[in-house]
Amino acid sequence: MGHKKSSKKDSKGAGKRAGKIVYVDMDGVLVHFESAFASVPDETLAEYAGREDEIPGIYGLMEPMPGAVESFRELAERFDAYILSTAPWKNPSAWSDKLQWVQRYFGAERGDPAYKRLILSHHKDLNRGDFLIDNRVKRGARRFKGEFIQFGAKEYPDWPAVMRRMRKVDPKE
Repeated sequence: MGHKKSSKKDSKGAGKRAGKIVYVDMDGVLVHFESAFASVPDETLAEYAGREDEIPGIYGLMEPMPGAVESFRELAERFDAYILSTAPWKNPSAWSDKLQWVQRYFGAERGDPAYKRLILSHHKDLNRGDFLIDNRVKRGARRFKGEFIQFGAKEYPDWPAVMRRMRKVDPKE
């Protein structure tokens, strides 16, 4: 897995893309999953009760978590940052909805912070890196070889807490 390393800052605002590798989950970390429920008809919510992640188009209706967009932009400036998420196997629209969400909030052009930096996987531990910021220990997060930062846990309840930790890391090490 080769990473293009450059010391020049792109005019669109993307960072150096060098140094430590940071993966950031979407659902419950960048994206406020439950924010979509207000836009889904009650009958649909009832039909998919307990498996709301399978509702076609639901991922396109979600809003960012407070501070998430600004925090990911800063991470992209400081680190080699990627979005690492899982899309429900039984919801084909989730795969494209997640890409469209990333493009809506981070841009779709070369140089934008998440341009071609979205990875969808059911096995997060297969990705090599230094940090994984995720709210759940499922899908291989518990077995991730780098440092696991559990978003929403007592130590890292929100984005300001996560960013305090990440600002202490020297990305050039």
